[in-house]
Amino acid sequence: MDVVFRTDAALQIGTGHLMRCLTLADRLRRDGARCRFVCRAHPGHLLGLIAERGHAGIALPYDPAAADAGTPPPAHAAWLGATWQADARATTAALGDDRVDWLVADHYALDARWEAALRPRCRELMVIDDLADRPHDCDLLLDQNLGRSAADYAGRVPAACRVLAGPQHALLRPEFAALHERLPARRRPARLGHLLLNMGGVDPDNVTGEALAALRGCTLPDDCRITVVMGRNAPAIDAVRAQAAQLPWATDLRVNVPNMASLMADCDLAIGAAGSTSWERCCLGLPALLVVLADNQRPIADALQAAGAAQAIARETLAAELRAFLQRADLGAVLDRMREKAAAITDGRGTARVAGHLGGFAA
Repeated sequence: MDVVFRTDAALQIGTGHLMRCLTLADRLRRDGARCRFVCRAHPGHLLGLIAERGHAGIALPYDPAAADAGTPPPAHAAWLGATWQADARATTAALGDDRVDWLVADHYALDARWEAALRPRCRELMVIDDLADRPHDCDLLLDQNLGRSAADYAGRVPAACRVLAGPQHALLRPEFAALHERLPARRRPARLGHLLLNMGGVDPDNVTGEALAALRGCTLPDDCRITVVMGRNAPAIDAVRAQAAQLPWATDLRVNVPNMASLMADCDLAIGAAGSTSWERCCLGLPALLVVLADNQRPIADALQAAGAAQAIARETLAAELRAFLQRADLGAVLDRMREKAAAITDGRGTARVAGHLGGFAA
């Protein structure tokens, strides 16, 4: 089976779209598929990481002056770095002469127009979306967010399209499912001994630094450890490293963590962006304080708070809300309840379930 992914990573876009596609590609390759990636060479692209993971990557040129000429364009059209027509032509050329089995599009700047243009070059087309804000021409659609249902895409996809909705289809690496199965065995008394801070793979506005500054005004146990995780393209790595060294608690900055699942499993509370990493935290029963860094993250934060698995906090009042939460007299009980609610949201086997829909493999 030949699978091509059209997705991007960038300083503006972040890394979440590409990382979840890589997770699916790794699973499909294990089942015998050949996977390739077509990505525009935005500042902060991860074509090198694609190669490190053993997949072929095809770079499309980046044109910062390009604008979408369509009417009306998707809300995120500027993220594409080209018009959708130019991107469709470039992607068609990148596919070569063969008609691929599956084309997977994970990009907020693409919609049914682009997908229809690529239809002749693939047998089936899959879309990964989070927004339910535009039409799609696809055979399979995945929206892994809590509270989503097929009804959210009624009238936006063809009648025959299969819609996979909800966190049970979240694209998580296999180590998350393995650790999820061992959650009862590693349950421990709720206390704040290890705090995880992760604001996404790029964090262009250095919200990580804002959170570290806020923590200085909080009361934490003397033996509390803080682990800060950042991506290789995060522009504030050096500033955060210097800031972390000044904190009164043992603080470790890690870049491009290869063992995120085991790290999360060792933590008692996370402070992070309300993006796709949310499902990793849930799978491992990790309570979270979620900072909304983009409009598309608001529904995730609200849904997880309503489910009791996390608490949403505003960036504008981060210091005050963080201090109020950490100083709760019943913090241990609160963490216990959040851990239980989070672990019930996803079992981490979503990648296997989605791969089964693409290739007929057993989940």
